[in-house]
Amino acid sequence: QVQLVESGGGLVQAGGSLRLSCAASGRSFSAYYMGWFRQAPGKAREFVARTSKRGLTTDYADSVKGRFTMSRDNAKSTVYLQMTSLKPEDTAVYYCAGSTTTYFSDTYYYTARGYDYWGQGTQVTVSS
Repeated sequence: QVQLVESGGGLVQAGGSLRLSCAASGRSFSAYYMGWFRQAPGKAREFVARTSKRGLTTDYADSVKGRFTMSRDNAKSTVYLQMTSLKPEDTAVYYCAGSTTTYFSDTYYYTARGYDYWGQGTQVTVSS
């Protein structure tokens, strides 16, 4: 089992940047597929990005493609989300998530149901 703790959120002006971190405790971090999701007030939790166990494959939601970069450092048991060109519509609580399940279809990693472990979330607020 893994425990996930996000950090790095805050208030930033539109066009600014933030880097979120998600530190994992527990063994075998490299056995986990990792994802980032976000949830704005009154909206469903939505997929932002995901990466494979070694970080060789990374996918993004269309809304963040070209602006956000997800990476992982297995030696530090940490995943990152570098966010640039932030927009007010990026305002949300951002969650990292982990899964040890290897699905036949990658689409499961784009849904919250595809993950078993979640952090507590970190608030990102982008002012216009």
